[in-house]
Amino acid sequence: MPTRKTKRGADRTALSGDCDVLICGASFAGLAVARELTGSGARVMMVDRYEIGERQTSACAAPTGWLEALGLEDSIRQTFPDLVIHTPFGSSRYRLPWTFSTFDYRTLCELLHDQNDAEFETAKVDGRTGRVVHTDRGDLRAPLVVDALGWRRVLGTGYQPPDAPLSRGLEVHPHGSDGDLQIWIDRRYVPAGYGWSFPARDELRIGVGSFDPRFHVRDTTVSLVEDLGRDAVRYQGNWIPHRLREATEDGLFFVGDSAGHCLPLTAEGIRTALYFGVACGRELRSVLAGRSERSGALARYAAFSDGHAREFRWLLRAQRLAGRITPSRALSAAVRALENPGLCRWMFEHYLDIAPPSFVTGERPRTGARAIGYSAVAGSSSR
Repeated sequence: MPTRKTKRGADRTALSGDCDVLICGASFAGLAVARELTGSGARVMMVDRYEIGERQTSACAAPTGWLEALGLEDSIRQTFPDLVIHTPFGSSRYRLPWTFSTFDYRTLCELLHDQNDAEFETAKVDGRTGRVVHTDRGDLRAPLVVDALGWRRVLGTGYQPPDAPLSRGLEVHPHGSDGDLQIWIDRRYVPAGYGWSFPARDELRIGVGSFDPRFHVRDTTVSLVEDLGRDAVRYQGNWIPHRLREATEDGLFFVGDSAGHCLPLTAEGIRTALYFGVACGRELRSVLAGRSERSGALARYAAFSDGHAREFRWLLRAQRLAGRITPSRALSAAVRALENPGLCRWMFEHYLDIAPPSFVTGERPRTGARAIGYSAVAGSSSR
């Protein structure tokens, strides 16, 4: 488990004062916001309980196009053109219309951090009073505040598991290698959810995720690992939001897991954290440049996030349906039907376009992201 590295002793000086933008959370979403503010001339401060890249909590995989669009190729560990899905009645291999890559978390975060000029401090965020954010090292104030702290939504109205729209996941990292990105839909491992194996060059990231937060996945994670002939070592786990939430509240911006920016059914949250982080950062930059007021930026960003509600709702419906279907020969046949190249391409292109890597360069997606104000958000960066 990671050791918290909040400064201690003589290095643990008090934090106080004002900044132009305060970003709470320094993982995918927070770093993406900070990246968009580079060169703005504003004082941007980013705080996190852990050092940059210290605490990995996911399988760390994303569409390769996103890593390339953000200049993060050096973090890639392994790239996959195919996805293999297993059911109790057979296996299917899909040739994807785009590739998926696993990456090294610390390297990616450091590369993304190198692209911003924000100040960074380790501090635990405890809450806020108005625009004053309370940390264990003192109070900070800013007219523009971002919560990128994860599913707890520390600076807004939060919720606690298990009575919350959260999935739960657990993963182990045995040493080894494999050539396939694999998914298991099998009630032996989880009644509603799936298992996975994401190879990352010299290690495997094997885990089980449950759509039902009350289902404990430790024993079944061990079962999957043992079935694959691997060792259950180096555990990590996390709660995963599966419902879109308000992206603004009481004058604050929420991005990543704190806004529910994690796709239901697949639990993919990294590229959406980057995507909405870029959008949020562009709106903040427009305020700093004097092109808009904070109220306008809040409204546009909220509308942008809400504009994706249809896609999130459909995926959530599919997640609920998947949780009620017992794996059967009919399900296996349906999984095999998706091997059809035309259908597979159509499905995965639409899925990617929910949060497309072309957004980094301001291009309009082909099918997804039909958000109000898309053009304004996509075009507001001077990067």
